[in-house]
Amino acid sequence: MIRALGMMSGTSLDGVDAAMIETDGVRIGGFGDSAFRAFGDNESAVLHAGLGLWPDAPEVTELAQLVQAAHADLARQFPDAQLIGFHGQTLAHDPRGRGTHQAGDGAALARMTDRPVVWDFRSEDVRQGGEGAPLVPFFHWACANWAVGQGRLPAAPVAFLNLGGVGNISWVDPTAPAPETAGACVAFDTGPANAPLNDLMRRRRRQSRDEGGALAASGTADQGIVAAFLDDPWFRRPAPKSLDRDQFAGLTSAVAPLSDADAAATLVSALAGSVAAGMAWLPALPAQVLVCGGGRHNTAIMDALTAALPVPVRPVEAIGLNGDMLEAQAFGWLAARVLRGLPISGPMTTGVPAPACGGRISHPRSRD
Repeated sequence: MIRALGMMSGTSLDGVDAAMIETDGVRIGGFGDSAFRAFGDNESAVLHAGLGLWPDAPEVTELAQLVQAAHADLARQFPDAQLIGFHGQTLAHDPRGRGTHQAGDGAALARMTDRPVVWDFRSEDVRQGGEGAPLVPFFHWACANWAVGQGRLPAAPVAFLNLGGVGNISWVDPTAPAPETAGACVAFDTGPANAPLNDLMRRRRRQSRDEGGALAASGTADQGIVAAFLDDPWFRRPAPKSLDRDQFAGLTSAVAPLSDADAAATLVSALAGSVAAGMAWLPALPAQVLVCGGGRHNTAIMDALTAALPVPVRPVEAIGLNGDMLEAQAFGWLAARVLRGLPISGPMTTGVPAPACGGRISHPRSRD
């Protein structure tokens, strides 16, 4: 068991999450402290301007330095961390084209924090023919395994729904001997989640999000827009599959003529509809859907999911997990797996032909 610090700055672009986890890269020994560092207005503006950029863009150097500095800032609050898992900031994701781009240099972060850093988790999966996302399903299997051992879950398949900027779902069987075992994990992106709603709030109300879902709850969804959105061929494409943050920009354009409340309600309805459509690609209905990520704080979203899904919907806190920090914890756990040479993705999570161990390891005094 080692003490790993996982760090995650997601597609919602609100800031950096950091969380400690004790793990050997298979089992979870315990969860530790966590912290959040918000991006300032100027930082957020730089990151939004960088969306869609690839490493050869001149602006990326400054942006990557911003990302590294924010992460180093936060990492200093965790002097006991023996290892850092650094996801970086996703700017572009096109696995069948140019690949995937997470801004941030793990080697620089290792020097800045004087700790070994595991980073660049997605590139190897894409190089081998996978989608490069989602990467948290193997960790979700570990969480379910931990919860079964704690008596908080029955030993039966369960689904984790992560609602960040993009939504992704993991169907996991905690009775499987390892996450890479055939039938242990099935995962894919479900569709846009918080990103369109957050962008709407930023443009129209200069707010970072629809706090608690109050605006969406006061509006009426345009079901014609939702139906057109769900008619996109992407939803009929079998899993595994992944999305770029802005792949469904047409949805944002479609709600432009609507009032603020109706636009927010329509985006929430589209989110719930996309998750419901995704249930068709799971091997079997899970016993329940456990929701993590920022979206679970939005009551309108949770109500819409409860109405749309045929199984109980609960926040992950119901089984003793921290839904705000689960992705950060995941990258600490994944860092420990990379250190041991264990797979972090597989055919039914990213579509990679065989279980793959991605990630790069940088040490503080090396110049890699």
